[in-house]
Amino acid sequence: MKQRTLTAGLIQHACTADRAANLAASIDGIREAARQGARLVLLQELHTGPYFCQHEDTDFFDLAEPIPGPSTEQLAAVARECGVVIVASLFERRAPGLYHNTAVVLDADGRLAGKYRKMHIPDDPGYYEKFYFTPGDLGFEPIDTAVGRLGVLVCWDQWFPEAARLMALAGADLLLYPTAIGWNPPDEAAEKARQREAWITIQRAHAIANGLPVLVCNRVGFEPDPSAQTEGIQFWGNSFAAGPQGELLASATEEAAVLIARIDLARSEDVRRIWPYLRDRRIDAYQPLTLRYRDPR
Repeated sequence: MKQRTLTAGLIQHACTADRAANLAASIDGIREAARQGARLVLLQELHTGPYFCQHEDTDFFDLAEPIPGPSTEQLAAVARECGVVIVASLFERRAPGLYHNTAVVLDADGRLAGKYRKMHIPDDPGYYEKFYFTPGDLGFEPIDTAVGRLGVLVCWDQWFPEAARLMALAGADLLLYPTAIGWNPPDEAAEKARQREAWITIQRAHAIANGLPVLVCNRVGFEPDPSAQTEGIQFWGNSFAAGPQGELLASATEEAAVLIARIDLARSEDVRRIWPYLRDRRIDAYQPLTLRYRDPR
């Protein structure tokens, strides 16, 4: 099958309390990626500010914004200027007392092509997202853009094969994950390595299981816990792009970076012809997947 190459950019950077500076860093990265030929740019999770979910504080709801709103307007202008599709992660204010962790997709003409509200919401030490985010209600629906159908998911979604599969079954051409994940500083080096490798492995597995390219963009830098109850989070970066057999196409380190990946979209069909997972699925026997757990008999 004839090659159909898409150049994508992934922008990983540190965040501070200065929203304007954070957004400027994202926009500078978008422009740099576009200069290097990118037609699709993925930003990290909640890229306009610090990861505020390290503790529970109602004042942080003031950070939320409507969609469309100020950030989408600024990013839409950059999308039009550069002729790129942008996937951005925002704290959405839907109504008073109703907030979502939402990824927006801005098409190359600046149009708001669609949005995805994070479905799986964690609630763990340092990641108290259930306090802030209502679970998504838009389902697992790909978003059509000038570069293809994007299966956009967000961070904790990355651990769930069901989410990736449903996006694939709905015709996604790529899977994209903006993320905010890092280490607990006191953990031993071996434990840190296991966590990072698990994070990379599970997402490469989604590429393999669905025969689709996967793009993952994670934030970098140390962010203290504002409550001082924990030792903060060291975000590990390591953004990457993988092909439909899980092969790494590009990867970053723990430093800020504009990562460029060139993806042959036609390979998905080639791979699915030799590894026809969708053909061989036993949909007649999967009903127990809708159960929370099957108690031993």
